[in-house]
Amino acid sequence: MTSNKPKIVAIIPARYASTRFPGKPLALIAGKPMIQHVYERVARAGKIDEVYVATDDSRIVEAVEEFGGKSIMTSSKLKSGTDRCAAAARKVGAEIVVNVQGDEPVISPKTIDAAVSVLKSSRASLMSTAAVPIDDPAILFSENAVKVVIDKTGRALYFTRSTIPFLRGVSSDNYLESFGFLKHLGIYVYRNSFLQKLKKMRETPLERAEKLEQLRVLENGYSIQVAVVEGDTISVDVPSDIDAVETYLAKLNLKK
Repeated sequence: MTSNKPKIVAIIPARYASTRFPGKPLALIAGKPMIQHVYERVARAGKIDEVYVATDDSRIVEAVEEFGGKSIMTSSKLKSGTDRCAAAARKVGAEIVVNVQGDEPVISPKTIDAAVSVLKSSRASLMSTAAVPIDDPAILFSENAVKVVIDKTGRALYFTRSTIPFLRGVSSDNYLESFGFLKHLGIYVYRNSFLQKLKKMRETPLERAEKLEQLRVLENGYSIQVAVVEGDTISVDVPSDIDAVETYLAKLNLKK
């Protein structure tokens, strides 16, 4: 009997080359390569049918095979994680594609499921992502933390590295108690047909200005649904970020 359930595949794009952190996917965190942490967390999401690492490096393929994961080799000429994800998605034939960044070793499976759910809730939805409420001023005013504002239906109005919205007449010390700011999380869910279309779209002015690829979607008139979740993540951008991840994992183990 044929199932009408859409095939949902998670793809983790991973490059060995990195300006700030060469070999990042294979960096050890609590004794395991980072890509394994990401893979295992994604595999725990209830709405994911299959998980693949999309890479252009045989060292990453070998590491994935060692822990029993699945990988797809993609061209080294691809410019972005989205391009790599789209190339891999063509090979696996998924209807819905979940792009989880390879530097998110503590991403919550619940966050992944929530982002998938908001896409599936409407047949008209083509893309979704996730965000978490901000409770730390350092995050709110950091250009490294991407913020998002949404409308009443949960659609993204804008993504920015700036603090948004501007609160007129409110001291910056009182921002957090005056408005519900949201931090964008690095996960994207696409209908595969839209992902293939997105790959062909040219870079847009706002995308170029903010260095945020998701703005290409908004500038071309498409919408992005945002699932507001509870759990934040810790992205690994530079080697020093590993300490924060290991501290977080140690606290989790103490609670078990």
